[in-house]
Amino acid sequence: MSRDYEPVPSQWYENLEEEEQFRVLSVDEDSELIEIEYLDGDIEELDVEAWHEMDLERISEPEGWAASQAEEEEEEEDEDDEDWDEDEDDDDDDDDDDLDDEDDEEHEEY
Repeated sequence: MSRDYEPVPSQWYENLEEEEQFRVLSVDEDSELIEIEYLDGDIEELDVEAWHEMDLERISEPEGWAASQAEEEEEEEDEDDEDWDEDEDDDDDDDDDDLDDEDDEEHEEY
């Protein structure tokens, strides 16, 4: 018996025929592609037709699944990116100081 679930981002499913568990990462309605991630971290894109051919069951998030560590690493990378942005802003402030100095020099010439 086939179950016809619509793909929902962050929802976990089990492909009953293949006995594989995965979660939906994203759904692109324009290109009709669904990006999924398996328990082992492999990522795959499916078209909507292939999705509807699968015999799926909605499941809860598996305990201790492999990507939980990968998500923590991504969060750390995001924090590093924020630090970089702050440093970049500091450099901009220095450039403004240089412009102020040039303005002062121009006024001294008059």
